[in-house]
Amino acid sequence: MDMQFSADQIAFRDEVRAFLDGHLSPRLRLGARMTPTVFAEPDIGREWQQILYQRGWFGYCWPQGYGGTGWTPVQRYIFDKECALAHAPELPALSLKLLGPVLHRFGNEQQKQHYLPRILSGEHYWCQGFSEPSAGSDLANLKTRAVLDGDRWIVNGSKLWTTHAHFADHMFCLVRTNPEVKAQAGVSFLLIDMKQPGIEVRPIRNIAGDHEVNAVFLDNVVVPAGDMVGEEGQGWTIAKFLLENERGGSCHAPVLLAQLAELRREAADASDGEGAPLIGDRSFAAALARVEFEAQALEVTELRILAEIAQGRPPGPQTSLVKLIASNLRQQISSLGLRVFGYAGLQLQQQRPLYGDGAPQPVHSAAAMAAAPSYLNNRAWTIFGGSNEVQRTIIARTVLGL
Repeated sequence: MDMQFSADQIAFRDEVRAFLDGHLSPRLRLGARMTPTVFAEPDIGREWQQILYQRGWFGYCWPQGYGGTGWTPVQRYIFDKECALAHAPELPALSLKLLGPVLHRFGNEQQKQHYLPRILSGEHYWCQGFSEPSAGSDLANLKTRAVLDGDRWIVNGSKLWTTHAHFADHMFCLVRTNPEVKAQAGVSFLLIDMKQPGIEVRPIRNIAGDHEVNAVFLDNVVVPAGDMVGEEGQGWTIAKFLLENERGGSCHAPVLLAQLAELRREAADASDGEGAPLIGDRSFAAALARVEFEAQALEVTELRILAEIAQGRPPGPQTSLVKLIASNLRQQISSLGLRVFGYAGLQLQQQRPLYGDGAPQPVHSAAAMAAAPSYLNNRAWTIFGGSNEVQRTIIARTVLGL
């Protein structure tokens, strides 16, 4: 494949850079840099969404129609990369990059007309109801039950590790509609209004003190029959499509390379303990270079996947390879961050957010204050979205043929 951008692609990159320079405020950039969790805090995330929505760019990973830009896979990658380099807040990926493509592929016209514009405008904020207490990596074991009652489904069960459920007004959810057939064949995909009786959201605070995930309990929750996406029993097929987008539809390498560039700048100012810059320490420099090389190799792999998508082929099982490598690299980068900041990086502020007028005062610097919570939050990368063990199994079976 040709790894050089064309003149049109370079012009598009310059257009994106100019837009970011003019619309991405220092407050948003700082907020993004000081967010230790996967998702942006709603204040900066929604503000950035509105800026892109007004420009017509929020649906950048959607086809044309229903507000999508119709950008090519390379254009989407350029946009992701420039946003990462500029420290833009993360966008609400659950609705934008997961549910949106599902509705485009499997939704009926009424669902597209109703839900897609509300995702773009920010009127709806979505969470994902997949994992359960007994169904994490093994989603086929899910127990949440939906029973048809006339023209509505009655849902009972619970979901676990539900990101941003405490902010969400809607949930896309896997439920069991037929317990008599093979596990995967009895699963369906429902769209659930969270603002109704019978739904309880309980917070789960992680070891860094962040409240990003929740337990959700559903007690006789009502879902109109028209809010089932696809056919009954098609949920497993839809979930596989969604998870391929989750694992391979995102561009991990640009974010990782931006983090490494920031870490290199911090290391130039940090001491090696003997009065010299840490960046000159051979051991540290070698470790940093090794991670940079791996991140660059990951970027080439992601570009190869994009080239496949551009030819009309699905992302495929190689997305598991991307998820596996990216998760490990995030943990390595956050470990190097603790090494850069030393004792100052061990501070663990419980107050959130770490930016703005009410932010806690750092012991050393703002970047050092974010080091420990980032490290602790990144431990989850090798678990959520399919654990490393699950990804290795997928790679062994579908890529290596073992």
